[in-house]
Amino acid sequence: MSSPPPPTLPRETRDTLFILGVVALVLLPQVTYLPLWASALTLSLLGWRFWLAHRNKSLPGKWPRTALLALAVGSTLMEYRSIVGLEAGVALLVLLLALKTLEMRARRDAMVIFFLCFFTLLTLFLRSQSLSMAMVILLALWGLLAALVNAHMPAGYPSLRQLLRTSGLLIVLGTPVMVLLFLGFPRWLPFWGLPSQELQGRTGLSSEIAVGQVAELAHQRSVAMRVRFDAADGSTPPQRLLYFRGPVLSEFDGRHWKAQKTNAPGRFLSGNAQPATGSAQPVGYEVFLEPHQQRWLLTLEATLTPPETAAHQLQPSADLQWLVARPVQEKLRYRAQAHLHYIYGQSLNEQQRSTHLLLPQGLNPRTLAWARQLRTQYGSDDTAIIQAALTHLRQGSYVYTLQPGTISSPHTADDFWFDRQRGFCEHIASAFAVLMRAAGIPARLVAGYQGGERNPVDGLWTVRQSDAHAWTEVWLPREGWMRIDPTSAIAPARAELLQQLPASDSLLDKTVTQVFGQQMLQRLRASWEAIDHRWNDGVLNYSPTSQDRTMQRLAPLRWNAATAVVWFGSLVVAMLCGFVWWYWRRQRQPDPWLRLMVQARRQLRRVGIVHADSLGLQTLARTAQAQWGDESQPLQQWLLQMEQWRYAPHGPQTPTLASLRRQYRALKWPRPRSP
Repeated sequence: MSSPPPPTLPRETRDTLFILGVVALVLLPQVTYLPLWASALTLSLLGWRFWLAHRNKSLPGKWPRTALLALAVGSTLMEYRSIVGLEAGVALLVLLLALKTLEMRARRDAMVIFFLCFFTLLTLFLRSQSLSMAMVILLALWGLLAALVNAHMPAGYPSLRQLLRTSGLLIVLGTPVMVLLFLGFPRWLPFWGLPSQELQGRTGLSSEIAVGQVAELAHQRSVAMRVRFDAADGSTPPQRLLYFRGPVLSEFDGRHWKAQKTNAPGRFLSGNAQPATGSAQPVGYEVFLEPHQQRWLLTLEATLTPPETAAHQLQPSADLQWLVARPVQEKLRYRAQAHLHYIYGQSLNEQQRSTHLLLPQGLNPRTLAWARQLRTQYGSDDTAIIQAALTHLRQGSYVYTLQPGTISSPHTADDFWFDRQRGFCEHIASAFAVLMRAAGIPARLVAGYQGGERNPVDGLWTVRQSDAHAWTEVWLPREGWMRIDPTSAIAPARAELLQQLPASDSLLDKTVTQVFGQQMLQRLRASWEAIDHRWNDGVLNYSPTSQDRTMQRLAPLRWNAATAVVWFGSLVVAMLCGFVWWYWRRQRQPDPWLRLMVQARRQLRRVGIVHADSLGLQTLARTAQAQWGDESQPLQQWLLQMEQWRYAPHGPQTPTLASLRRQYRALKWPRPRSP
């Protein structure tokens, strides 16, 4: 039988390189959250340690390591002004983990690195709890467990395949316990997760719009929310009515639209908003809202009754919005009903009217002059003025574009109406609102989302940041506030057919499209988003209410805190008893190979080899040859195979332990010699 090829690296070197690879896998997801200098320093430290291990060089001494530690701590202090807190603490932890590899000499150092890696993986869930992050963490956990298993197998040269198989088995065996704890462990007020400044940099709409902001959002494909409509046949409201209301902006300084500071919670429900006469039944829908760091809920216009959510107490605003007590910093699920045809704000006092007619002095003189002409031409007919402005947009040479260019002039409305004549929705809506105010018609801006994309896999509508939109509301006597979307006059497909202008694709996007094809890529994206929504809905949104429903289905008992304590106390006791039993058996028979070898040595003593317990396997084979000759050839071969399995690297020719056990049972033992 040919012997397997010798290992290319010594065991110690291979184990060190393996641990360094696992550390790199654990730290890789942190790169996107760390400053550039921290990522570069971490990569340099790991690369240096890899080179030292591969070239069998000595590790740096105490003073170089101390200098590097001072550099890491000092740089963290300079960057964050502290070494505590989420951002600074995680950055310092990553640097210390990389530094610890420079003094990894013994098994105890490796154990410290393993536990630091486990804690570093835990901090990733403070950054993101998405499905993609969970998959990355699971992969890193698999590698980390494989390195831990390798550290507990000091004898022989275990293969990577064997290590991954053993660690994968540990994950599989632990999965049922994890699922049980997830489903039934009592859930109280949330204590997991910290507000992150990083999330605030990814918010969508805000309580202020500067000309150009919504156009920037239009280049983003990230999900803002997902919507499921209640219609049994899967139908949705008319596409031209899919307006999801966000902030209402009434104050204008010439370039910025802002929400009123006095926009305190109000009661728009008491006669201030109502379904239009003869309108259809309300549309029921469910929203899965992504964190947006603001207090408002994005609701389909017009949601007149409070949305149903277990996570927040809601209050209505005076501008047809629903507000929560604190900014939305976690994924939020709520149900609501919307009246697509409604009447709102029919009464407007003098102070409110003057607020919505206010314009900055000295700006947009040509727009003001045009507004006076329209008022002179149409008299007191506000509806005719609105229609004239929309007709002007529709018949003029105006262009809807995501790249309108930089507007340096303070006269933003004049620039759109008379000079540039091109822009995105906030340019158009802002210029239209300025014209209306100049003509004596109260007007304001509303920001939100319009449209979406239906996922053919699960039927949900995905509303992205690229669906961000701004439109105008004008106030007419006896009719109240009315939504006017001037963008639809220039680009009807934007509102009617839910088409957005294509944003410029990156080189990576173009390459992926060429490799997979556009249709295949869309199917893959739709499937992934459906799976991701299942993760968000079933895992991240698993609330105490969801747990109560689950437990009621799984157990006939009335599920409460006392029942939960009894059930899971019993589960913990059972797990502890099982662990004690397993540990006792392991202490008695710690190794399946050793158990088999103990049986063989006992049998060898019976057939005449007196010192079988103290002889090595090769010595036992030679003793069998000397004592029984060629008759013992199967026994000799089996002993040598047992030695190979235990101490040589495993290869294609290496027999499995199960086959060795079968061979042992088939051995024909020689008769003991009579004294």
